[in-house]
Amino acid sequence: MAEGRRDPPLHPLLSLPPASKRPCLRPAPRGPGPGPGHGSGLSASRHRSPESLLDCAAKAVAEKWAFERVEERFERIPEPVQRRIVYWSFPRNEKEICMYSSFQCRVAGEESPAAATATSGSGGAGSGAPTAAGTAATTAAAAAVGTSGAVGTGDALPFRRGIKLLETGCVENVLQVGFHLSGTVTEPASPSEPEVTHKVAISFDRCKITSVTCGCGNRDIFYCAHVVALSLYRIRKPEQVKLRLPISETLFQMNRDQLQKLVQYLITAHHTEVLPTAQKLADEILSSNSEINQVHGAPDPTAGASIDDDNCWHLDEDQVREQVKQFLSQGGYYGSGKQLNSMFAKVREMLRMRDSNGARMLTLITEQFMADPRLSLWRQQGTGMTDKCRQLWDELGALWVCVVLNPHCKGEAKSGWVKQLKKWSDMDVCPLEDGNYGSELPNITNALPQSHLAQGPHAHTRTACMFEGTERVPCSTDSLSRPRRTVFSRAVEACSLHWQGSHLQRIISSDYYMSASYHRDQDRLLFNPQGLPLWLDHVPTACARVDALRSHGYSREALRLAVAIINTLRLLQQREMDIYKHQKKELLQRGLTTTTNLEGWVGHPLDPIGCLFATLTETCRVDDDSTMDTGDGEARSPVYQHVPVWGSPDGGESYLTLALEVTLMGMGQQRIMPEGLYAQDKVCRNEEQIVAKLQELELDELLVQTLRKQALQLLEAGPFSGLGEVIHRESVPMHTFTKYLFSALLPHDTDLAYKVALRAMRLPVLESSVGSGDVGHPHHGISIVPSRYPRWFTLGHLESQQCELASTMLTAAKGDMLRLRTVLEAIQKNIHSSSLIYKLAQDAFKIATPADSPADITLLNVALELGLQVMRMTLSTLNWRRREMVRWLVTCATEVGLRALVSILQGWYTLFTPTEATSIVAATVMSHNTILRLSLDYPQREELASCARTLALQCAMKDPQNCALSALTLCEKDHIAFETAYQIVIDAASTGMTYSQLFTIARYMEHRGYPLRSFKLASLAMTHLNLAYNQDTHPAINDVLWACALSHSLGKNELAAIIPLVVKSVHCATVLSDILRRCTMTAPGLAGIPGRRNSGKLMSTDKAPLRQLLDATISAYINTTHSRLTHISPRHYGEFIEFLSKARETFLLAQDGHIQFAQFIDNLKQIYKGKKKLMMLVRERFG
Repeated sequence: MAEGRRDPPLHPLLSLPPASKRPCLRPAPRGPGPGPGHGSGLSASRHRSPESLLDCAAKAVAEKWAFERVEERFERIPEPVQRRIVYWSFPRNEKEICMYSSFQCRVAGEESPAAATATSGSGGAGSGAPTAAGTAATTAAAAAVGTSGAVGTGDALPFRRGIKLLETGCVENVLQVGFHLSGTVTEPASPSEPEVTHKVAISFDRCKITSVTCGCGNRDIFYCAHVVALSLYRIRKPEQVKLRLPISETLFQMNRDQLQKLVQYLITAHHTEVLPTAQKLADEILSSNSEINQVHGAPDPTAGASIDDDNCWHLDEDQVREQVKQFLSQGGYYGSGKQLNSMFAKVREMLRMRDSNGARMLTLITEQFMADPRLSLWRQQGTGMTDKCRQLWDELGALWVCVVLNPHCKGEAKSGWVKQLKKWSDMDVCPLEDGNYGSELPNITNALPQSHLAQGPHAHTRTACMFEGTERVPCSTDSLSRPRRTVFSRAVEACSLHWQGSHLQRIISSDYYMSASYHRDQDRLLFNPQGLPLWLDHVPTACARVDALRSHGYSREALRLAVAIINTLRLLQQREMDIYKHQKKELLQRGLTTTTNLEGWVGHPLDPIGCLFATLTETCRVDDDSTMDTGDGEARSPVYQHVPVWGSPDGGESYLTLALEVTLMGMGQQRIMPEGLYAQDKVCRNEEQIVAKLQELELDELLVQTLRKQALQLLEAGPFSGLGEVIHRESVPMHTFTKYLFSALLPHDTDLAYKVALRAMRLPVLESSVGSGDVGHPHHGISIVPSRYPRWFTLGHLESQQCELASTMLTAAKGDMLRLRTVLEAIQKNIHSSSLIYKLAQDAFKIATPADSPADITLLNVALELGLQVMRMTLSTLNWRRREMVRWLVTCATEVGLRALVSILQGWYTLFTPTEATSIVAATVMSHNTILRLSLDYPQREELASCARTLALQCAMKDPQNCALSALTLCEKDHIAFETAYQIVIDAASTGMTYSQLFTIARYMEHRGYPLRSFKLASLAMTHLNLAYNQDTHPAINDVLWACALSHSLGKNELAAIIPLVVKSVHCATVLSDILRRCTMTAPGLAGIPGRRNSGKLMSTDKAPLRQLLDATISAYINTTHSRLTHISPRHYGEFIEFLSKARETFLLAQDGHIQFAQFIDNLKQIYKGKKKLMMLVRERFG
């Protein structure tokens, strides 16, 4: 698709032909007369006359035959015939030009039956010469193309830029010589670039452009804007193009003098470019033994392709490889994933146009994917590839399945693909089909054929086998121990499928292939009871056939096969329901399911459900047929209309209703959760994608009828359905799918909507019991995969979807007490995550309390019930959001009313810890804001306060260490309750409470005006304290100083009582000296306690009780000094001298203190005389 050579080209008329151009032995003899359209093609007329027989024949020959074959077939070709063949050999469809100049091109509405019929005649070649009306329509289509694109936006799109160049008259000097088109395209000047004229040359053959050359030097996968402009000029204005026969024909008409004059003029005009080449060719021609004289004739670049040349559009393979390599090297950044997906879309577009370049381009892409160096790195490190990269590989594998299932694929081409696919698949770095895990899915051809839909005692076994791939795998060692499956395995297996079966051919070739009764072909059921054809095959494989037909442009055939598959699924679903009705009682008693589908259709590598939905809905799309979409325009939601099913006996059935029905059937299929993170994530992602497509459908009466019918069948389908009464423990949950069902059914059938949603709320894999359906199908030899929980890697996502479904039901049930109660019970039974239940409670609370309307009390009660369940679930477990949950519950209970608050206060022990109950719950309930919010009268306030006090005392008894202070605070206004709380503290002080807790309560007592009780608690706290000699920064020091100050303020007796406790508990000299200093500064008894007299005299350190404190302080200084000297370093000498200075101040408080200190210093000098420098400092300071 790129523009040929890198070097600047010669003038198109002088370009040397490539070696592949065939030699022209002789020109065909000319016929008499100039022929129609001589020189300028057919002139357009307002009233188009019927095409001549010559034009009809020339169009057919130009599209299908190489011109060399025409020359060989007919001895004499009249010149008018040659002209018409040459004229009709240029591409006629602008859509094809668009396809090769942008990443994606789709004619809106092209998939509709009408559009398909209209374009089927032209295929890749288009139709006749454009009339005035036809040209106008084509112009409108092209203009629409110019409004959007896939390579960029605005004028940067090659196709749009080409249209603009054409419409602004930038294309000139257009000349067609045989199968060669040339012209000049002028790029207008811009603020930064001058005007530039580019020479453009295009070669074509059989309505396909085979090579392009442009002077702009652009190197890209797609045609540049100049090639687009010249091509569209030829399509839109053929009458303005000078048309000449191949140059060899013109040369044949010249005599020797004319030929010599032509050559000399040519050399003169371009002597700098062609003179060396002309001389070289002349020398070789004059040499009798030269190679050039050994070949008859000479090459003619304008004479068309040889018979042996491939007839395909120009594709620059090097550029394809380079761009794919570049996108892969970016590792998913800078939109490379989007670009690669666009290249995949381009492959599908080519396949649909039946362009051989589709498979060719896919091969080039795959080669670069397999050469990605990250594959080896991931394999060596044992790490998986990223999800985006994994999705690209999945699409690559799916595209190869489409390619090899081409219904008109030649045998040699398929053989080549098989060989290449196996080669890639055998490489060590080739990614596996299901990520890092070995596949347990059946392959595409080894599945047991769905041909055993038989009557008889074992019919139910055969039906179950036939309905899904897992049960159809033969129970043999070979089938269960298959080698690894790569992303190409399904494509390799698809190569063995064929389209030659008579039944299959009749299905896809006729809308009216029916039978009045059952027909069997070797026990293979061909028609359903209504006489409609069935296609009994492995479902994903059958859908792969549909996708292949659709991908290769056989839309009508794909529709027919899709309808046959749906009729088959309907019949099988009905058989499953009939079987279940006979086994229902037994299954419900045992709680076991009889189907364990290891292979589901949702998330399957072949995407069978998505394929059927797309095939059926695209024929129902309402689009403007005159528009063309090139990819990056704003996404518009599709609009659908009902299109009756061709040949259906039921007049009310449309392709749209079939699409909805089969999607619901596939989404509702019961299937086992696959192994591996990627496979499980793919299930979730595919389910969300399908639901998004379903939401695009506007439900009318017919669709609602289909929806209701299928929902009822899913509820009653037993083991077939994930919504059946009994499911396997590891079945994929139906929450996401059912959320759509609920929302869609709710306006039309409320009871059914709730019935479906409530059934889907279950998540058996989380049940503590064995669960339903842990035993496999009794009629199958395959053992059930053992429980893999917690190997459900997407469990968190699944639980969140379960929560979303519950929230949707709660919102819809607002105001309906009965339904809310039913939903609440389902939530409490099935949701096992406290965080998710808490989220539901919050959602219900928000919905129940809108800002602009009164609260909904029914929904508020549900929110409260859910909140209470969260409290019970998290009471004995660690949860970092626990405090937030408790506060929210109190808020919710406040909104519900007084009775709710009283209830949680009275039953606090099942909901809260004692600390939470006192510090958060009771404190919030008793706050002023709560009283105002509830507008309580005095009796109600007293009732609430009484409950809070009772709670406080119970909590204090249960956990006095953490709840005593809160209990005292809550009981302040009730004397009896306060005394009880105080006694609880006293009783617990000697056993379970720490000094810090007791000090805190003691300070509280002092603050409340109970100094004696505060002193008692402080004394108890002192008995729990032990302050070592070096803990001069201990956090309890402030409490000790406060306790001593309290005792000093109470009087001499209290001080005398606490000093022995201080001496016993505190061994830090600086703390003791600080206490001693404070006690000697003021007289004791300044608290002014009634009934006590204050002497007003300072206390002496020579008398009790301070004498005991002084002796303890001096002793502490002596002990601390020796301890510090044991490990002292020179850098601490100055600090030590200051410490001795403080010690001297304490020594001097005693009557003989100076003597004691002098003896102490002398002892130090004697004991530590080895520390000469330190002792020298001691002598300097203390003598």
